[in-house]
Amino acid sequence: QVQLVESGGGLVQAGASLRLSCAASGRTFSSSMMAWAWFRQVPGKEREFVASIRWSIGSSSYADSVKGRFIISRDNDNNTMYLQMNSLKTEDTAVYYCAAGPSQRSASRYYTYWGQGTQVTVSS
Repeated sequence: QVQLVESGGGLVQAGASLRLSCAASGRTFSSSMMAWAWFRQVPGKEREFVASIRWSIGSSSYADSVKGRFIISRDNDNNTMYLQMNSLKTEDTAVYYCAAGPSQRSASRYYTYWGQGTQVTVSS
């Protein structure tokens, strides 16, 4: 049983930084978890792709809205993925979800495992 546990969400002011973590437990890092990603969702809107990373080689991809501000990374030894969020804007306010799947794609349907979601609120 694979479990993704997120942490790091909270309330911050615009311009501040925040780092989200996603730790995996259970039988992890098989062929079904070659790609990890972050998504976010605002009530009433569809889940939006934020960033992804291919676990084996660390290649990453970002949504245009976060390029230059967010950095995705992973720690092989600790089985943990991170999302460093800098220069946060009020538009970044959303529930952020950790996900893993067999391929590195931007659509949520490609991901099999999901975390519970963590709230990020950016105030002006």
